[in-house]
Amino acid sequence: MVIRVICFYQEGCMGCEEQTPILREVEKDLGIEIEEIDAVKNPEYIRTYNLRVTPTILVVADGGVKERMEGLVHREDLEAAIRRHMPEPAPD
Repeated sequence: MVIRVICFYQEGCMGCEEQTPILREVEKDLGIEIEEIDAVKNPEYIRTYNLRVTPTILVVADGGVKERMEGLVHREDLEAAIRRHMPEPAPD
């Protein structure tokens, strides 16, 4: 199962600015890439994912949203949400 982690933000959002360094830490810790999409410049996502606030982080797998976190998310909470949906490593 392949997962996508998407963070929706908008320019001038203080919470979004605080979220960015947390995203970088999680990417490094988990070895993944987190997509960042400006919700205002891409309004189709607002409708598709029913976005109400920024930042909003989605963990998407198997064609559906598995986790939805609105507002500033702490590193530990974000990592735990992503790990719940990451594929198990292959046994040695």
